[in-house]
Amino acid sequence: MRRTKTINIALQGGGAHGAFAWGVLDRLLEEPGIEVEGVVGTSSGAMNAAVAAYGLTVGGNEGARAKLAEFWRAISDVARFFPGAAYLVTAMLSRFFSPYELNPLNYNPLRDVLCKVIDFDALRAGAKVKLFTCAANVLTGRLRVFERREQSVDTVLASACLPYMFHAVEVDGEHYWDGGYMGNPPIFPLIYKCESRDVVLVMINPIAISAVPKSARAILDRINTLSFNSSLMREMRAIEFVSRLIDRGYDDGGRLKKMLIHCIDAEEEMRELGESSKLNASWDFLMHLHELGRARGEAFLDAHYDKLGRIGSTRLEERFL
Repeated sequence: MRRTKTINIALQGGGAHGAFAWGVLDRLLEEPGIEVEGVVGTSSGAMNAAVAAYGLTVGGNEGARAKLAEFWRAISDVARFFPGAAYLVTAMLSRFFSPYELNPLNYNPLRDVLCKVIDFDALRAGAKVKLFTCAANVLTGRLRVFERREQSVDTVLASACLPYMFHAVEVDGEHYWDGGYMGNPPIFPLIYKCESRDVVLVMINPIAISAVPKSARAILDRINTLSFNSSLMREMRAIEFVSRLIDRGYDDGGRLKKMLIHCIDAEEEMRELGESSKLNASWDFLMHLHELGRARGEAFLDAHYDKLGRIGSTRLEERFL
């Protein structure tokens, strides 16, 4: 059996593409030697993070795997009554009408799914993992990171609130939109709040593409990926800068910590998926992404398990600078 490794996990958001992260988590949590200290997520990543954290609390790694499967099955079941095509129509209409006009009662089927899968009172009271979700404050433009004791169905929905589809989510008198606009996901909560230096970043949005987009749809897709990757790129540059300082012998009296960054992705496959597929919650599509995620998680463990706790497996200057 492999020696136990304690890691932190950072989960990008991306609608139904979050099923890829489900697959990655499913494989990582299947590994007997993996322990999770902290998890941070944005948008669908926040949902994965909250579901996994609750599952870890009530049933350890196997409990988290079971809860994630329950969550995504429920998402697919809901999609049979609210198909992606309906959301695409809503997205088109949103150019002329706001969700306050199109959806005056602010119905969000994700609320019922989350409340069914997660007991938020139990999560707040005794989570065995450090949980962070984030959302963008509509009025101030600041990123809000919600910690374990603040978690509720509203904080998770705030992190996944697409402004052209749903009303801004109110939490403690403030209004929030999707956290991906400000941090997808933010890494700093894992740096400052966790002991483990290992961060496994599960990426959904491709950084690089192979050709200049020329169709209207391709251009919009690229604008979205650039927008939702921008904050992560900046934060990774800062992490790489601090790492170079430490390597040169300066750690600010021990206050600086060298983070060990690892990435799991499926860049080539995700490049082929258009923005509209983020609304495709059919079970066959979700399972395709889940199996892809499991395969990439398996490849990561085979190639890099021994590096955990010692060195990062991602060259930040090549990938993010």
